[in-house]
Amino acid sequence: MATKLDKKIVGYKVITAEQKAAQEEKAVEDKQNSLEKVHENLDRPEFLMGSTYKVKTPMSEHALYITINDIVLNQGTEHEQRHPYEIFINSKNMEHFQWVLALTRVISAVFRKGGDATFMVEELKAVFDPKGGYFKKGGKFMPSLVAEIGEAIESHMKMIGLIEDDSLDVHQQQLIADKRKEYEERSAKKADSSAAVNDEKSSDAEFPADAQVCNKCNVKAAILMDGCYTCLNCGDSKCG
Repeated sequence: MATKLDKKIVGYKVITAEQKAAQEEKAVEDKQNSLEKVHENLDRPEFLMGSTYKVKTPMSEHALYITINDIVLNQGTEHEQRHPYEIFINSKNMEHFQWVLALTRVISAVFRKGGDATFMVEELKAVFDPKGGYFKKGGKFMPSLVAEIGEAIESHMKMIGLIEDDSLDVHQQQLIADKRKEYEERSAKKADSSAAVNDEKSSDAEFPADAQVCNKCNVKAAILMDGCYTCLNCGDSKCG
């Protein structure tokens, strides 16, 4: 499009491709810096969106109720984002009250500090109870009650988009279904005694009774096929 100049040209400057790219990068950076972010001096709004997660474990007689409240940043814009702001854990069981209260205050402080708080998920999930862990319904191994809290925070962060959901795609799900069908067909050809084992485990297990704990997802779902273990939960296999 032609532009008519009404005044004399008194000077000019040629902008190189590198300078143009630098200007565009600076514009993007300035825009990012202008976005609302979580920081220590951010006032708590009157209203916060939240979700509550029920956790029932053999480590406690009563269930734990984990509530995570989020603050909404850049509301009404294309950059709108929910960010965890505080966490509360309630239970009728007072045995763990002291350390649970301390843990929630520390986690809430990290949330309000700002920045990337997703690192806490792996830190909490890596805590092991010296008395031993337990298997959740469905066969997933939990090393401690703290790890259970970490998993609840992970589920919440996936729900609000802070952590990418690593769910299996359609092809992976189909592959696992085929492996499971093949394994069940092989098992059906075994001695009649195996039928009693299958009846015994069918009440609360989602995976075969002789499955091993998967080293990747910690679910008791790894079955031995073709000389190596294949996980029926996450699809991990050494067979390639």
